[in-house]
Amino acid sequence: MSTLSQFDTALAPCREVFYKKLRDYGASWRIMRPRSVTDQLYIKAKRIRTLEEEEAMVDEGVLGEFMAIINYGIIGLIQLDLGYADNADISAERAMSLYDAKMKMARDLMTAKNHDYGDAWRGMRVNSYTDFILTKIQRVKEIEGNSGKTLISEGIDSNYFDIINYAVFAVIKLTEGE
Repeated sequence: MSTLSQFDTALAPCREVFYKKLRDYGASWRIMRPRSVTDQLYIKAKRIRTLEEEEAMVDEGVLGEFMAIINYGIIGLIQLDLGYADNADISAERAMSLYDAKMKMARDLMTAKNHDYGDAWRGMRVNSYTDFILTKIQRVKEIEGNSGKTLISEGIDSNYFDIINYAVFAVIKLTEGE
């Protein structure tokens, strides 16, 4: 299976979860400020790392947490573009359209980087994706602490895209052979 088809297969259940939660809660995430989205990403990644190191007390695996990271990463990108709101101010249709647009951008970026890096992600371990995601989150926090400004480095959006793509690679690895 090609990386693109694996990417699409990994994203289908993430999109379905996003859609179903959107139906249950509306676009309630529109209230979250970007820093809160970053903290939510941190919570998910930290939980994955804990589960990788210790036996879980709650019977949930890391796959769902990586899927949540993908969805929160997309939410973060949307919030960077739209800003936060005081209420769920967009329709489900608009939210899905924004979701799909950001996912296409993540897919396009993955395609370009995967070409340049020669499928290096295939030789990596899932716990390395976790560490890279945590590193990217730390970078985002630093940038947020600097009012979103960088001197030479990529911005928050680039880090969110990398977080999404590392999480997609993890989902692919965790579901290979199913």
